[in-house]
Amino acid sequence: MWKRTVLTLFACLIAFPAYAGEVRVSAAVSLTDVLKVLQESYSSNRPGVRFVLNTGASGALAKQILQGAPADIFISAHPQWMDFLVEQRRVSSESVEVFAANRLVFVGRPEHEVSSLRDLLEMRRISMGSPRSVPAGQYAQEALTRAGLYEKLLADGKLVMTQDVRQALVHADRGEVDGAFVYRTDAALARNAVVLFEVPGDLHSPAIYPMAMTERGAQNPEARDFFDFLQGAEARGILQEHGFIVK
Repeated sequence: MWKRTVLTLFACLIAFPAYAGEVRVSAAVSLTDVLKVLQESYSSNRPGVRFVLNTGASGALAKQILQGAPADIFISAHPQWMDFLVEQRRVSSESVEVFAANRLVFVGRPEHEVSSLRDLLEMRRISMGSPRSVPAGQYAQEALTRAGLYEKLLADGKLVMTQDVRQALVHADRGEVDGAFVYRTDAALARNAVVLFEVPGDLHSPAIYPMAMTERGAQNPEARDFFDFLQGAEARGILQEHGFIVK
C-alpha cells in the first residue's frame, strides 16, 4: 500500500511541477525596461525567485487575465483596465495601489517644426496606440478631441493606429510617420526621434499606472512580497531614475 502511495505522489510531482518562487507580472509595455531593473534589484537580496514578465497593451493584458492567463500582479497604464478586472472580480479593489505616473509627449524627427497639437494638421501621418486597448492612445485621443482635432485628423486618414505605445515610437523613430504620441519615458529610448512638445496635462486624464494583486497572486507569498517591494523607497527611486513620476 505504501509503495502505491509513494508512486502516486511521485507521479503527481511529475504531472504538476512546483511553482514555488515564481512571480508572474502582466504589465503595460511602457514599463518593460524599468520592471526588468526592479526585478533584478529585488532578486539581488532574494535569490531563487523566478520572474515571468508579460507586457503589452493594458487592454489586451486585462482581457488575457479575464480569459484565465496566469498572472500574480497586474500593472495597467490606465485605471479603466484595472476597474474592468475589479468589476470582473479578477482583482480585489482593496489591493489596488498607484504604482507611478507618466507624461504624454509628441515625438518626431528634429526637422519637424511643430510645437502644439494645432500644428499636427500640417503633418501627413501620425502614429498612436489604438484607443480601444492602448492607454497612451486613449490619452492622445482625449487630448485631440478636447482640442477639436481628432475627428479632422481621423477623417483625413492621418492617424496610424498601433497595437501598443512602443510600436508607435518605432514608427516615428524610423521615420515611417511624421510623429507619434508616446510617454516621455518611452521617448528616452528613441535613437532618432526627439520630443517635439509635451501634451498639456489639462487636455487628458492623468497618465496613472495602477497595480493590484490578482486572485492567484494573493495566494503566492513571493508575489505578495514583490508587490510590497514595488511600493517601497528602493522601487520609487528606480522609477524616478527612469523618468516616472512617483508619489
